[in-house]
Amino acid sequence: MKKWIVAAAAALAFAPAFAQILVGQTAGFSGPVAAGVKEATEGARLWIDAVNAKGGVHGQRIELVQMDDKFEPPLAKANAKVLIEEKNVLVLFLNRGTPHTEGIIPLLEANGIALVAPSTGAMVLHQPVKKYVFNVRATYQREAEKAVTHLRTLGIERIAVVHADDSFGLDGLEGAKKGFAKGGFAPAVVIKADRGKPDYKQIIPAILASQAQAVLWIASGNGVSDGVKALRLARSAAQVVTLSNNASTGFIKSLGNDARGVIVTQVFPYERSVAFSFVKDAMDLSKAKGLGDVSPAMLEGFAAARVLVEGLRRAGPKPTRASVVAALEGMKKFDLGGLELAYGPDDHTGLDFADLSIIGQDGKFKR
Repeated sequence: MKKWIVAAAAALAFAPAFAQILVGQTAGFSGPVAAGVKEATEGARLWIDAVNAKGGVHGQRIELVQMDDKFEPPLAKANAKVLIEEKNVLVLFLNRGTPHTEGIIPLLEANGIALVAPSTGAMVLHQPVKKYVFNVRATYQREAEKAVTHLRTLGIERIAVVHADDSFGLDGLEGAKKGFAKGGFAPAVVIKADRGKPDYKQIIPAILASQAQAVLWIASGNGVSDGVKALRLARSAAQVVTLSNNASTGFIKSLGNDARGVIVTQVFPYERSVAFSFVKDAMDLSKAKGLGDVSPAMLEGFAAARVLVEGLRRAGPKPTRASVVAALEGMKKFDLGGLELAYGPDDHTGLDFADLSIIGQDGKFKR
């Protein structure tokens, strides 16, 4: 009996510790944005795993409790409810989608729980300030405005805008309008596309009829990649620009032979720029894990995890939902590693970085 007790005690001593900080994530691990979601989560895990390997936060390990919402807003809301009320997570993290996040906000408010780094640049999450939403990346409006401004500097004046018929698409359209207004010209055509099933038999002829030199395509991964293929099949050489929600290696793969030359806006520095220490850290950790190159989507997840961990650290050794919210809102200055982020009661925006990249012949983003 004594031997059995000693053996059991020894087994328990070497058993892995149970996670003490539960972080909830609902996102489209399957469906049209799966590639980007998986890469962003992979990037987040680079930092979370590194922190856990060194003992976690105040001696407590972080566990991601994940649920697949298939990129369906009603399911995202249902998942968030389960994570908050049944799984009792301390904080929500890195969900995906604009209407999806809008549906979750009432649950955040009812339960006093923070959502860190929603993977969406919707302006509705920035203004007016949502008390429990802590953005990390820049807005879609900022990206779309920059895209139009860039095309204008290239001498391109006939620009078609294709946007998904949801809050994300309309938000991006507002940013594009700012770019057109700043340049003193108007879009060649504005086309609304069904979010779930775009009608390319209607969209492509409308683009061709407008004689557009470029197309700003504001939609999710599959919607854009299928659209680019249909556009090229119609023998259009129009320059295609899309937003950072499609800044993933998976998006490039989905484009296949039509990837080269597509421009994708970015909300983080170049993923191979070692001038930014947090980019170098991500590269080193990815290499150590045998994951290869870091994609822009991975970098977004990595930066998001840095903010999450810092918020948990500042919340103290016995964090509560309320103390996490207070810790994040009190984060007046935080250096991600070359980029500075700050929050306050009247500002939950995070970063305002926006840039452009182009997919090269080698199937990688170039700047």
